[in-house]
Amino acid sequence: MENTALMGTGNWLGILSAILMVLCFYFFLTFLQHLKAGEQRLIRQSKIAAVLCLAVSLLVPLLYNLYLYSEMMK
Repeated sequence: MENTALMGTGNWLGILSAILMVLCFYFFLTFLQHLKAGEQRLIRQSKIAAVLCLAVSLLVPLLYNLYLYSEMMK
């Protein structure tokens, strides 16, 4: 029963990762728009949001896979 819950979690984490990638792309595009307009505060906020979304979208599956690997090696 416990293993099936872990496998379902991987699917949801994949969906979350894809959503965060789309958000990263959105914030990158808004970064470029604010860069063209010269709005410094919004440039900084968009850049930080894009980097955070990208980092989380890449780290969540990595950490989950490391957890699964450690559970399988027990």
